[in-house]
Amino acid sequence: MVLKRFYNEKLAQASYLVGCPAAGEALIVDPNRDVDAYVKAAAAEGMRIVGVTETHIHADYLSGSRELAVVTGAQLYLSGEGDENWKYEFADDAKAKLIKQGDTIRIGAVRIDVIKTAGHTPEHICFLITDEATSKEPMGILSGDFIFVGDVGRPDLLETAAGIKGSMETGARQLFGSLQSVAGLPAHILVWPGHGAGSACGKALGAVPVSSLGYERLTNWGLRAQSEDSFVREVLSGQPEPPLYFAEMKRLNKQGPPLLNGFRIPPRRLDGRELARFIEAGMQVVDLRETDAYVAKHIPGTLHIPQYRGFMTWAGSVLDYETDILLIAPEESSVETAIRELAMIGLDRVVGWYGEDVFAEFERPSGGLETMKEVDASSVDSANTDVLVVDVRNKSEWDEGHVPNAQHLPLSTLMSRADELPRDKKLLVHCQGGVRSPIAVSVLRNLGFADVANVRDGYEGFEALRTGALSAKH
Repeated sequence: MVLKRFYNEKLAQASYLVGCPAAGEALIVDPNRDVDAYVKAAAAEGMRIVGVTETHIHADYLSGSRELAVVTGAQLYLSGEGDENWKYEFADDAKAKLIKQGDTIRIGAVRIDVIKTAGHTPEHICFLITDEATSKEPMGILSGDFIFVGDVGRPDLLETAAGIKGSMETGARQLFGSLQSVAGLPAHILVWPGHGAGSACGKALGAVPVSSLGYERLTNWGLRAQSEDSFVREVLSGQPEPPLYFAEMKRLNKQGPPLLNGFRIPPRRLDGRELARFIEAGMQVVDLRETDAYVAKHIPGTLHIPQYRGFMTWAGSVLDYETDILLIAPEESSVETAIRELAMIGLDRVVGWYGEDVFAEFERPSGGLETMKEVDASSVDSANTDVLVVDVRNKSEWDEGHVPNAQHLPLSTLMSRADELPRDKKLLVHCQGGVRSPIAVSVLRNLGFADVANVRDGYEGFEALRTGALSAKH
């Protein structure tokens, strides 16, 4: 048997190839939209992809299952579990085979048994892997968003992201039951989860790529929970805010992900003569440069989304899916990377890009470029009623400590909740260390907030002042 793990660092997402070299066949589990990677990997092992499947309807990225099945001609397998309100709507059109608890997929000598594991979502399934060429005993489980290393999948996303009211407690109780249902599996079973550290699909995911059921029973709080009620309270507390785009991913992955037909790389490089008109017309112009460069000089009306690790999460939280996108980048390779990453979350409307020479079109004597206003935490008086400190960190960060009189508005919800902010005060925006807040400032400036400044050292700066003051007293 061959098992290959594919891992997207920025999504903290894992997908898998399970293959039988003797039969020359492979199954892909939970693919993302970079389908060429799976085709090439299978070919390198001398196998063809005969099956494509996924553990559930994903929220954090656009599934590549439909695309990969079309590209390879493989059989598409989709979960047939879940109630009538939460099923794959495109299954018939895609000629998918619906699979449920007790069903089996065979890839040569590899047996793949379907296990119903509702909770994270109603239709969630896992895949128990047995290499029958070696043993009749199962060796591992592809656990998707059911069991992670050190954590379990959050059951609240149907309510907090997809808007299905009253579903989170039901999901939590289903999840507890699913965890009890695998209690009889041997401790040696390896666990290959669908996500790692940094994913918003749980609250305390470990970074180790593989674990075992035995080890998780010793260390994973979710598997150690004895009481259903205490488990429900714990699993529903402290979950990070889902990025705004999760709702769109749930909708698209349920209805049927659009076929990408390959990444459009590169789009046209444009000159800057019409950029001002495009901005005025409402097109989304994303400046991909590093934060220091954007702070020092940027074109009014552009959004700052740097290509750091959180790029896809930030882009999905602040960009509109129905509006064309233009990019500003230091080089074409940055554009190519951005297009691939935006496509992972279904943002496919990149129509052109500009190099840094575009700034020459705006460097006029009257001042066609802007500099982002910045302050240090030491200069902020949060008691001053003429200013408002805006904290764009996650709720868990806020709960651990925050600036007095600050208003909490996570970056993931800023686009939908910006009207909660006053327009007659100076807004001082901070995050933890100064990465997310410049993005938020660019969003607020684009929404018409005139007096906005970035707190460059973030909450770390406020904490340094506070702990310094406490130290001085002692």
